[in-house]
Amino acid sequence: MLAGEEWREFPPHVLREYALLADGERGALCGPRGDIVWLCAPRWDSDAVLSSLIGGGGCYAVTPVDPFVWGGYYEPGTLIWRSRWVTPQTTVECREALAFPGDPHRTVLLRRIQALEDTVTCRVQLDLRDGFGRRSMRELHRDDNGVWTARTGDLRVRWTGAGEAVEVGDGRLLLEVTVKSGRHHDLVLEISNSRLGEPVDADGAWRGTEHSWSEAVPDFDNAVAPRDARHSYAVLRGLTSHGGGMVAAVTLGLPERAEAGRNYDYRYVWLRDQSYAGLAVSVEEPHPLLDAALSFVTARVLEHGYDIAPAYRVDGTALPHERELGLAGYPGGKDVVGNWVKGQFQLDTCGELLQLYAAAARFDRLETDARTAADVVVETIERRWKAPDAGVWELDDAWWTQSRLACVAGLKSYASHLLPSEAARLVGLADRILAETSDRCLDERGAWRRSAENDGVDASLVLPSVRGALAPDDPRTVATYNAVLSDLTQDGYVYRFSVDDQPLGEAEGSFLLCGFMMALAAFHQGDEVAAFRWFERTRASCGPPGLLSEEYDVRQRQMRGNLPQAFVHAMLLEAAQQLSAPGVLHS
Repeated sequence: MLAGEEWREFPPHVLREYALLADGERGALCGPRGDIVWLCAPRWDSDAVLSSLIGGGGCYAVTPVDPFVWGGYYEPGTLIWRSRWVTPQTTVECREALAFPGDPHRTVLLRRIQALEDTVTCRVQLDLRDGFGRRSMRELHRDDNGVWTARTGDLRVRWTGAGEAVEVGDGRLLLEVTVKSGRHHDLVLEISNSRLGEPVDADGAWRGTEHSWSEAVPDFDNAVAPRDARHSYAVLRGLTSHGGGMVAAVTLGLPERAEAGRNYDYRYVWLRDQSYAGLAVSVEEPHPLLDAALSFVTARVLEHGYDIAPAYRVDGTALPHERELGLAGYPGGKDVVGNWVKGQFQLDTCGELLQLYAAAARFDRLETDARTAADVVVETIERRWKAPDAGVWELDDAWWTQSRLACVAGLKSYASHLLPSEAARLVGLADRILAETSDRCLDERGAWRRSAENDGVDASLVLPSVRGALAPDDPRTVATYNAVLSDLTQDGYVYRFSVDDQPLGEAEGSFLLCGFMMALAAFHQGDEVAAFRWFERTRASCGPPGLLSEEYDVRQRQMRGNLPQAFVHAMLLEAAQQLSAPGVLHS
């Protein structure tokens, strides 16, 4: 189904113009015309009820009737977004949020239209369509208080503040709202897979959301970029469910490169990404997201043991297989649901998990279950390190160098928190892995190559030394750092590897995660000026909402891939804290 009318009235925007609303249980994207074009309910991997982003049906828009210039900003340390429009006559804002923290069964979307100067009129459209646009609203009813109720699919809907709305066919509701100077008008949308209960009070919901965000996000005043550090933490918190699982991104099918076939569904929890986030929130002190990460990954390790998967749904169940929805897709992409990592083994994840457990041990937060899980991870490495795996980039199975070095770093880090008799086994295993990797995976420059079978360097290979696999002055560390600088950087951006010997930027965009890895690696090498250059260049790749995707098209200055990418924000947060302490990493 093509989102006909929605795409004519609200065509897709470039990714840098979308703002994120998230409450931990689901997320929405809001565009510059006040058009919310993506929302899955009741949880992250549910069918979308607003999906015009990828060519499905549904849109919830609040838009000034007069011509306008768009802007917007987040209230500091929150995911409360303010769409701001300047018209020829006045300025109007719409304050937007998913009520936080989210209820796993009930979505509450708050929108407050505010007339900052003169009286304003906005046009409002509500068109919910469950099943990625297949099921429009039905059973629409307006009660004596002007409250609308409806259903879409199996979901119950309630909309308050829209008593004057009119039904225009096919389940759509339209409304014009006039707000006098200095006043505001509230719209509250509730969507639930169970009985709705009492209507939400807008003022109370706003107060609760403001208070909860103020309690949830640390200040990070000592970071080199406190505002961006707070924002990244807020993004990570917004992507983390009540069960501790943090989804990799809000969306699916947003292309990394137009018509290149690299379109994925990232509405699931990658254990690697969760570990990156756990490390980022435990640089100086253990923030609550560390406990969330520990809880989720420990449960998965204890349940699945040596057969640990790379990723899971937020409820801990297995990922669905990939399938297409038959929609138009975001321009240049495809509407892929599910993920192809189902069935993969990614050895590097084991190393990252041990890094997470080491961080927990450093703050005396390693409980009995987590210690047991860490032992299982060590045994998994012992059993599986010699066999090919899919690696950090989830490619075909090979003897990937980064996977082995991540395990070396994880084993050494975790061993430092054990008794000497226990630590010796882990350090011995790390030494054996490092020795064989050195025999098989060094190039003629003395730098790490991608795998025993693949020549060329990989930008991810700068991270294991930062994590402790090797010393900063180890010749292999220095040679690899210089090889990445020589082969995989251009114009201040970092590419993850050379694709089929094509020029950088031809096959795919720069990789923002790798930009922050390079900032840490330069800092590790003692070059603080270079570290700050990589950090500043990479963090500037966002649009007005400050969100970062997986890739950045340098030539077109556009973000590519699903949005926002959790592990990019995690690495930004880590780098912002590490770079605030000159001399610490390389002392």
